[in-house]
Amino acid sequence: MTRLSGFQLDREDAVLLVIDVQERLAAAMAERERVIANSGHLIAAAKLLGVPTLLTEQYPKGLGPTAPELRSALEPAPAIVKMTFDCCGEPSFAPALEQTGRSTVIVCGMEAHICVLQTVLGLLATGLTVHVAADAVCSRAPENARIALELLRDAGAVVTCTETVLFQLLGRAGTAEFKAIQARIR
Repeated sequence: MTRLSGFQLDREDAVLLVIDVQERLAAAMAERERVIANSGHLIAAAKLLGVPTLLTEQYPKGLGPTAPELRSALEPAPAIVKMTFDCCGEPSFAPALEQTGRSTVIVCGMEAHICVLQTVLGLLATGLTVHVAADAVCSRAPENARIALELLRDAGAVVTCTETVLFQLLGRAGTAEFKAIQARIR
């Protein structure tokens, strides 16, 4: 394994994790539209390219269900309901992740400095490679998101962006998948 191998994405080894993009939580986010749009791009690409997707919801009774703009795209994937901020602390999460057989996790969601941060640290602690799409995560205060992304980079996560993830998963131009993704992001 070379030093750069952790920076490269392979659709055969990746899983997408959508963390807590929920109605009431999203309503408090200044960057709601950007995060939902970019998460939508990641979800569409995952579906198109056969990348498994996991979805979590933090205390849906209080924070509501996943934002409707994303929920329909995520069907039939059930949400992993959690009370822990770190997804890895939810007993049903590890088996769901293990079942994918993937060792690279692509992360998007809310809030960057709470559930995203704690989950990514938990995933890194288990030896997984983690890519965080910086433009597909947010916090109520942008400064909190910025600090969280710095911490995650320092901890060993690959902090990247949605289009980089999309084009790394695609790997080449001229395919039907490339045309479909290109049409989404234009």
